[in-house]
Amino acid sequence: MDKNAPLKPESSLLQPQLTQRNPTSAPPVANFASITPPHNPTTRHTMSLKLRDLIRQVRACKTAAEERAVIAKESAMIRTAIREEQEQYRHRNVAKLLFMHMLGYPTHFGQLECMKLIASPHFPEKRIGYLGMLLLLSEQADVLMLATNSLKNDLHSNNKFVAGLALCAIGNLATADMSRDLVPEVEKHLGNSKPYLRKKACLAMARCLTKCPDMVEDFCDRVVSLLNDKSHGVLITVVQLMTRVLVIDRNEYFENGEDAMMGGDYDSPVRNAFLKLVPTLVKLLRNLLSMGYSPDHDVGGISDPFLQVQLLTLLRLLGAHNVQASEEMNDVLAQVATNTETSKNAGNAILYECVQTIMAVESEDGLRVLAVNILGRFLLNRDNNIRYVALNTLAKCIADQSSGVKEEENHVGDVEKNSAASALQRHRTTVVDCLKDPDISIRQRALELIYHLVNQSNVEALTAELLNYLVLCPREHRSDICTRILRVVDKYSPSDRWRVDTLITMLTIAGRECAPDVQSSTAVYISRSEEDLRAYSTHKLLKALRDDDGSQRGLLNVGIWCIGEYGDLLLSDYSYNPPVVEEGGEGPVSFMASEPAEVVGIVEQIMTRRSCPAEVKQRALTCFAKLRERYASVADASVLDKLEALVKKHEGSHSLELQLRSCEYGALLNAIKGVVVKREAPVVEDDIFGVSGGGGGTESVSDTVRAAAKEALARMPVVDIKLVQKKREERSGAIIEGGAMDPLDGGHSAPVASGGGDSLLDLADIFGGGSPAPASPSQNGNSSFAAPAPAAAQSDVDLLSDIFSAPAAPVPAPMAPMSGGFDIFSQPAQTTPAPMVNDLFGATPAAPPALPIGSPVMDVFGASPAQPSPIQPQQTSVPTPAAVGGSAEATTVPGFTHQGLTVEFECTKPDTWNKQNSLLVAKFINTTDAPLYGLHLQVAVPKYVTMEMKPPTSTTVPVTGGSSTKHVTQTISVTNTMLGTKNLMLKLKASFTSKGTKVEHMATCSGFPAGQY
Repeated sequence: MDKNAPLKPESSLLQPQLTQRNPTSAPPVANFASITPPHNPTTRHTMSLKLRDLIRQVRACKTAAEERAVIAKESAMIRTAIREEQEQYRHRNVAKLLFMHMLGYPTHFGQLECMKLIASPHFPEKRIGYLGMLLLLSEQADVLMLATNSLKNDLHSNNKFVAGLALCAIGNLATADMSRDLVPEVEKHLGNSKPYLRKKACLAMARCLTKCPDMVEDFCDRVVSLLNDKSHGVLITVVQLMTRVLVIDRNEYFENGEDAMMGGDYDSPVRNAFLKLVPTLVKLLRNLLSMGYSPDHDVGGISDPFLQVQLLTLLRLLGAHNVQASEEMNDVLAQVATNTETSKNAGNAILYECVQTIMAVESEDGLRVLAVNILGRFLLNRDNNIRYVALNTLAKCIADQSSGVKEEENHVGDVEKNSAASALQRHRTTVVDCLKDPDISIRQRALELIYHLVNQSNVEALTAELLNYLVLCPREHRSDICTRILRVVDKYSPSDRWRVDTLITMLTIAGRECAPDVQSSTAVYISRSEEDLRAYSTHKLLKALRDDDGSQRGLLNVGIWCIGEYGDLLLSDYSYNPPVVEEGGEGPVSFMASEPAEVVGIVEQIMTRRSCPAEVKQRALTCFAKLRERYASVADASVLDKLEALVKKHEGSHSLELQLRSCEYGALLNAIKGVVVKREAPVVEDDIFGVSGGGGGTESVSDTVRAAAKEALARMPVVDIKLVQKKREERSGAIIEGGAMDPLDGGHSAPVASGGGDSLLDLADIFGGGSPAPASPSQNGNSSFAAPAPAAAQSDVDLLSDIFSAPAAPVPAPMAPMSGGFDIFSQPAQTTPAPMVNDLFGATPAAPPALPIGSPVMDVFGASPAQPSPIQPQQTSVPTPAAVGGSAEATTVPGFTHQGLTVEFECTKPDTWNKQNSLLVAKFINTTDAPLYGLHLQVAVPKYVTMEMKPPTSTTVPVTGGSSTKHVTQTISVTNTMLGTKNLMLKLKASFTSKGTKVEHMATCSGFPAGQY
């Protein structure tokens, strides 16, 4: 091939002027796969690869690395061409940059080339330049200001296509400054004789007014005159411009702080001017409906559906909260809803927009019924997109209807207000069928709609459908569905028996995934029911536990708790005959009586499974201890001995919580029998006082202690919901709507200090408000049982020493971490007894704070003994003043444990001469498998305590247990000005980030030794 042969012109329209410049100086033809500079030493120009050849090379790449190499090589060639000002290849280079931009590669270095092409006098180069500017630049680009003068010149061009390119660029990229400079030229094109430029000018004006809202009022008259245009393209853009102006005016009105509600009507000059055009818009829409066949505007047998959709959108904005405008458009909306063909997608689009408009304006109630029926027909469509839109719109409509009824309480019983909702109920079967759709998005939208459809009359049928769907839905959705079912049951339950029956069925299906608050609420409902319903619930739960494979954790929690509380009801037959048996309803229900050995065997079988969670084992221990008391007079000796053995089986368990419960429940059972077992302590060689090495054997206890131990294992008191709600209202300062209990609101409001200073507990903590503080005696007046009042505080301590005596230790052992409430013996001694009711279930240290599933019952004896050690209970001894004042050893007091973070306080006395001063070193322990970030601890103290906190040693808590891991600590200095009268008490609030999730927790720490801190 001759090297001096001229380059053939390209056939592409992107480079029509290439061969007209200087064809004799064009570079020689070369292999495009390997571009090399020409050998002519007199020129510096490099060969430019054609766009089609670049596309071929990219398509030929087999790996991403090869593609990046080709793009990098071509980018380097383009940079060289830009640097050498190769004008003949500028349009080609920009076209290649557009292709690279489509592939996701950086092309910012070609922005100035676009500005140069825009200034070119040739239309093909202008077209490439404008296309490059629209794609390669954004409105934040600084070089965009360089195009203002070129845009203004092109707007004055006699060529309509050049002016059209400039208007397109303004409509997409104009900034606020550019809008102010170019608005006069854009306004002139609004009155241009060519429809091509008028419609583009409307879109450009919409962009300018968006960037400069202060110019909206100046162009209202110009916009109004354009509504008489004969071109449908201009009409669509004019309606879009009016819609945009209304949105801008509304936003400006409310941003300026006008006195109006955001969802209500507003009065402005722009809106008033547009409201006068409602008859014109209605006439225009009616003409479209009555127009015959027009090949220029017909789409699927519908006359210009795009213009109809834009008109309906504009009418929706004008008719919202305006009765007069809504009345003017009611007839045409009904005409659109009844005469539009639904066989094609264009008709469905118009009907959807019509439904949106009917629901938004102040339309007649019959029109709303028609809109709901249209959406009901959409649900029968085979297209999933149409069904999705219908479900979404129906959910929004019924939600708006419900809010409207609440706002007008005096019209709640009006039939007209509920006619749209009644029409929606007629499509209930179709909505329920959508739960069986294979598309998960359809099922989720149908589920949302069913929640809104539930009312007092259909709650049983729809709840049954929700339970059926619960069996088939993905596991990740079950927790949310269980929570929603609980809300529905709580609000619309026809009877207590149906409510409990539904919740037990739900736990049987999805007990593994249901949240702790669902389990706790189920136990609350059972405990507040009548004795007959308690017997029914316990029998049914026992049968469910017998049939379960141990995987439904929520069912195990609730079932074992109920067996422990109401196990004596299982020893009798149960039968129930409903007064009226409806068609399809349940008939008589009967359960056979169970033997004590059978009940104990079922719980033991659950506990001994390898898959049994630790929290279930803890509840099982509580169940065994209570069954030992329930069956004391009805079971034989072998069953009672087995129960005692099961309770004491875990005294040497590696789990601190199991070990603690086993030791304490064993001590309670011994106290009921009238004896206390003293453990033999090891002999210490350097024991100069001779107090170690003894203490074995048994001793008898008084009748008062025996009665108190029985009281500790009695049934938990019934939760007083009214008192709980009253306490919540006092703390939050808000009135809770409705009289029914909201079990889902339990763990979100933390308790605050009351007027007493040290009485930080109220009964709302039953639902998991965090670790409660000691309560004053007045707070126990609502409890259904109370311990016998002791004569004095010293006598209480003596009673506890009789029950839980163990060898004295010079240093108190660390207590088990508290979770969700106090352990039975974790309280300091008090001057007055303070028996309290705690959570229904004892939560494990890793349990979340909201609605903990349990903790042991609190100290029912009126005073608390010393703290137990992790291995065996320590002896409780009354500290003498000398021992209290002279102890220089550090005492460890647990703060709380929550989601892997454990806080402990090492307490010391820095000054031997001032016992009021104490030094607390908070130690943070991370038991998760990842570091905790953003640690922040806040501490509040009563008025009689002064405190000084230092910052923590680090805000990142590493995983505890490594060889080189250092504990993160924070030092707190406190002074108890009422030492000896009131004990130290801390209110803690900790926040941290665990595995990307922000965690906050509040707890009360009051386990400091009495009289010392």
